[in-house]
Amino acid sequence: MDPQLDPMKDDLPLMANTSYMLVKHYVLDLDVDFKSKVIEGSIVLFFETGSQHRKNSSTGRECCQSEFDQSHKMRASEPCHVPVTNVSACSSKMEYNGFAVSGEGEEDTSDENGNHSNSEQASGISSSEDCCDRENHGNQDFVLVLDCCDLSVLKVEEVDVAAVSGIEQFTRPAKLTDVSKELGNLRNHIVHELVALPAKRWEEQLCCFTHCSQAPGCGELPFATGPWSLEIRKPGIGTPADFPHAIRIWYKTNPGGRSVAWTTDQSGRPCVYTMGSPINNRALFPCQEPPIALSTWQASVRAAAGFVVLMSGENSAEPVQLPEDILSWYYYVSMPMPASTFTIAVGCWQEVKQQSFTAAIPTNTEFSLPSVQADFSWHEAMCGHVGYPCRFQNPAVSWQAVIPHRVFSPCCLVELCEERLLPLIPQCLSAAFSTLGTHPFSRLDVLIVPSNFSSLGMASPHIIFLSQSVLPGGSHLCGTRLCHEIGHAWFGLAIGARDWTEEWISEGFATFLEDVFWARAQQLSLEEVKGQQELKALLRWRRLRDEVQNSEEELQVLRPNKESTGELSESGASVVKYGLKAEKIFMQVHYLKGYFLLRSLARTAGEASFLLSLRKFVRKFHGQLVLSQDFLCMLLEDIPKQKKSGLTVESIFQNWLDTSGIPKLLPDQLVLLLESLLEEKTLCPRTLQCLERTYQLREQDAEVRHRWCELVIKHKYVPGYGDVEGFLREDQAMGVYLYGELMVNEDAKQQELARKCFASAQEHMDVSSVKVVAEMLF
Repeated sequence: MDPQLDPMKDDLPLMANTSYMLVKHYVLDLDVDFKSKVIEGSIVLFFETGSQHRKNSSTGRECCQSEFDQSHKMRASEPCHVPVTNVSACSSKMEYNGFAVSGEGEEDTSDENGNHSNSEQASGISSSEDCCDRENHGNQDFVLVLDCCDLSVLKVEEVDVAAVSGIEQFTRPAKLTDVSKELGNLRNHIVHELVALPAKRWEEQLCCFTHCSQAPGCGELPFATGPWSLEIRKPGIGTPADFPHAIRIWYKTNPGGRSVAWTTDQSGRPCVYTMGSPINNRALFPCQEPPIALSTWQASVRAAAGFVVLMSGENSAEPVQLPEDILSWYYYVSMPMPASTFTIAVGCWQEVKQQSFTAAIPTNTEFSLPSVQADFSWHEAMCGHVGYPCRFQNPAVSWQAVIPHRVFSPCCLVELCEERLLPLIPQCLSAAFSTLGTHPFSRLDVLIVPSNFSSLGMASPHIIFLSQSVLPGGSHLCGTRLCHEIGHAWFGLAIGARDWTEEWISEGFATFLEDVFWARAQQLSLEEVKGQQELKALLRWRRLRDEVQNSEEELQVLRPNKESTGELSESGASVVKYGLKAEKIFMQVHYLKGYFLLRSLARTAGEASFLLSLRKFVRKFHGQLVLSQDFLCMLLEDIPKQKKSGLTVESIFQNWLDTSGIPKLLPDQLVLLLESLLEEKTLCPRTLQCLERTYQLREQDAEVRHRWCELVIKHKYVPGYGDVEGFLREDQAMGVYLYGELMVNEDAKQQELARKCFASAQEHMDVSSVKVVAEMLF
């Protein structure tokens, strides 16, 4: 892999050398400053030695990572005054520890060339795949590579975990016969013992991580930053085993960093949230981005009073009052997850509570599957994932149809959320439980994010972001989108793709399950379910057909790496193919082709049998990373009908996953009988006016209003231009496509309208949206 990757190219680099060192736990200690639009503080990373080093060590060879280019000298960071607090008192909650970086009145120590920030510095980093023989090249230092972008790294230091009071339990003499003479090895031994604690001791482990993260530094480490990475070394240390296994990084984010969006909510109050952008969280904190780097985390986040901090965390955090009108919020997770799933949102959110009535929560028996008793045998099987306190092995929650949940929104949308969203959540959660069983996560927050959010929804552990566009016009769009995001708890989060290019494993499954969950949530009859799902399939078919006709063939392939899917370089580095192509973010091929593949398999197997296979797959693979063949092999083995149909993993790869275009589908999926007004060549203004009044189109949900705007543009219906302008301003998650429609007609008024809307909304739009729309307009 070429480390000199251009940020403007198509592929997203994953630079972290996870084969040599693997992050097992992050401790973040951060302050959110809305005046400067900066998040700053420290992060402590706890490592274990990676698989590649262990393999090489067994043969007597030691690997060292990339040398730094001679033109890019390593250096220690400038001094940073960090008061260290007493950490002798044990507490399961992280207290505010008084750490501060660049305090009030201090100036940024970055030089005029921005050498502290990897957002501007030229790379100069040599290949992260270089490997050397320690015996012959003992003068080379091991280099730790982290994924990092748009951050100002101020200081890196080794953490003296051996100085923590009470840590003696991890330094038993019998285990130190070979390492007690060297303090560095002692520290690494302590981290190893801490990381290796069994799952049943997770609370003790979390408490120890807290204390270790607050331990004093014991030496600064030289570091260098490139466009996509942070590289750290310790002079004289040539192997991962000897490299510090607990390091602290002091840093601050960039106001324009691509992992967070600083904006205002619908009530005009400032807020910030993680964007789920193509570069994930590397512009929020230095991390290991490859999916294989499964880790736990805890975070203490401080913001001014009046702001609420929501985060991916198992606990519903209660704020602690600090001096100077500051609140501190603490979250943690004990289930190892990729760093890309970490999510945070800070704003003047208001919790939505049911005032007028208690929402009816359907019982499990209304939705139970025919063979739900099979769950008992699966409880007896051991999980295949690394050890953590797993809900699938906890009988106390095995029948919890509705997990605890909260809804947050800007104050101006609280009433609408109370009416539309809050009653739907228990229904959708219960429907999901009846389909797949135990909820992987213990609780759920749902947040209505600002209007510049570039999607209708995004799921992260313990929290779902929803666009305001799902709220108006009845419950259908809100319910289906909520079901889609709830589906990601199983497919995308509890079960992740081992190769990020296989997005269909997450999005295709969530799209398929969206229909199943929503039908059960509505308690529809079999006939109603069939009619609703057939109509949905026809709409999706049209959308997929249009997208295939108007997109690059290479972006239509669900498994672009084909036979190389899941392969990594020796260091663990890789790329996400086409991960940086802006237009890919707005494509739905991986949603729709994945959905039609699963629908085809379900039709062949029978839906009841197929859903039971999904349930079995979840039981077997939760907490793990998978490839397409893991699911397909199990399904073909599990359901005899699939074998009789002549399906093989190879044929599915060839027809569905490794090729562009639309695969050959079942006959009913190819019959497009639904007439659409959008296919009519001409419609008179009177007809359009009658349509709008009769069906009150301006008050419908976003999908209906989007179609109305398309009709307005196609037929140049001037009285409806205000509806188009409002849609482009308020429904940015869906409105991008309308810019293209306004430009394609080559009508001066419509093009002027497009440019006017873009000029007023550009400042608050998602970065990728700005790029795509600008290409349409100019």
